[in-house]
Amino acid sequence: MRNSLNDRDVDPHINGKRKMTFPETPHSEFRTPSFPVSRRRFLSRAGSGCGALALAALLSRETPASASSLADEPLAAREPHWASPAKSVIWLFMHGAPSQIDTWDYKPQLLRRDGQELPDFDQSTGFFAGAAGPIMKSPFRFRQHGKTGTWASELFPNVVRHVDDLAFIYSCFAHENNHSPAQFQMNTGMSRMGFPCVGSWVTYGLGTENQNLPGFLVMYDSRGRGLPKSRASSWGAGFLPGVFQGTPISSSGPPIDNLTPPRYRTQRAQRNQLDLIRQLNRGQIERLPGEEVFNTRIETFELAYRMQMAAPEAIDLSKESQAAHRLYGTDNPRCSEFAKQALTARRLVERGVRFVQIYSGGFANADCWDAHQNIDANHRQFAGETDQPIAALLTDLKQRGLWASTLVICCGEFGRLPLVQKGGTGRDHNPNAFTTWLAGGGTRPGARYGATDEIGFEAVEDRVSVHDLHATILHMLGMDHQRLTYRFNGRDFRLTDVAGRVIHEIVA
Repeated sequence: MRNSLNDRDVDPHINGKRKMTFPETPHSEFRTPSFPVSRRRFLSRAGSGCGALALAALLSRETPASASSLADEPLAAREPHWASPAKSVIWLFMHGAPSQIDTWDYKPQLLRRDGQELPDFDQSTGFFAGAAGPIMKSPFRFRQHGKTGTWASELFPNVVRHVDDLAFIYSCFAHENNHSPAQFQMNTGMSRMGFPCVGSWVTYGLGTENQNLPGFLVMYDSRGRGLPKSRASSWGAGFLPGVFQGTPISSSGPPIDNLTPPRYRTQRAQRNQLDLIRQLNRGQIERLPGEEVFNTRIETFELAYRMQMAAPEAIDLSKESQAAHRLYGTDNPRCSEFAKQALTARRLVERGVRFVQIYSGGFANADCWDAHQNIDANHRQFAGETDQPIAALLTDLKQRGLWASTLVICCGEFGRLPLVQKGGTGRDHNPNAFTTWLAGGGTRPGARYGATDEIGFEAVEDRVSVHDLHATILHMLGMDHQRLTYRFNGRDFRLTDVAGRVIHEIVA
């Protein structure tokens, strides 16, 4: 018989500490089995277990009633708060920030005041403090278009044919003058990382119509110019379950990474592997109830499996007619890459994808709408890459009966100053004013809302914040931005934080 007090055995599972056993008694019926852990570890685990039980009880009171259904089928299509024609979104993100006064916000005073100093201008407004010069006229000609007489520059000869169907908000403003935090704010409502983006909130609230495709897909610059300056955080799910984050479609190589299984793995073998993974994760769920990461893992693996059949067909543009390719300009070297993305976006919403976001422009200043040095050359290039595909998308949505059910949004992260940037013929960043247009999805055709001052420097009439814009987008999808919440760290979070108002004037 060994005495535990003299026992020198070491338990390899207790970090090299000694283990304790009880001496055997002469009566076998009263023998006590040895503890598999030390007394210290036993007390530690017992105390932690009590704490975990208390925490679980507290958290259970905070869990929304729909949490269990979300855990079981997180991407299942759900009813909105009210009936709405809009079922999906295509967001055209002009990365780098187009100039509102050189595109849609016509300001004749720029010509009259060209070369004049702007009194009391704060030189810290733009990104390059102290680099702003005098007022600079627009290098582009403006004309009125459509029955609405909408003023637009020469940059968009194809999109202007649709101006009577577009709803313009001229009085948008942001709070950041740097690309990354401004893009965080435009996408998530917050100017710092770690919060869910609009696409994640929408798929969290509504799910998706097609269970074989992600509910939220992202296409960044397709000419190999890289991710936006805010990188993948722009389509992250933040504290929402990971299944709601955006799935990027790559611009080079396989469109979706790791979609094709290895040749040596049969479908049956893969199915068996997924079943084992599901079983293991289910075991973890039973052991740690409330840990959503395990449900996210299960759904992610299952979705990837289903995507192997559905995704290749959805993004295969060879299925489209020659007329469609000519309409979008996939054979036009100037705009072919963005044209392919716009056409893919239409195919995706046609197949029930809830949210699609397309980025025009890459990481470097010269590779996006960030026209610091030469706004004429920069904007002509990027407008030339996007004008025909955007107009084609609007036309195609109408022809295919998707106009009412698809909300199209087009904007950048902020605007640009009406002043020249010293050392060139470009414009610095301007968070005080930018233009956003929306189309389809229940917008009021020809709506015009808000205004900037006479040189387009600042939104002055019916100012629209990013929270207001987000509230309006959710409203048009049938969701109340104040009711779409998610409990995290003891607080109910929402896309619009504690602000946001719906711009009913642009809603049909």
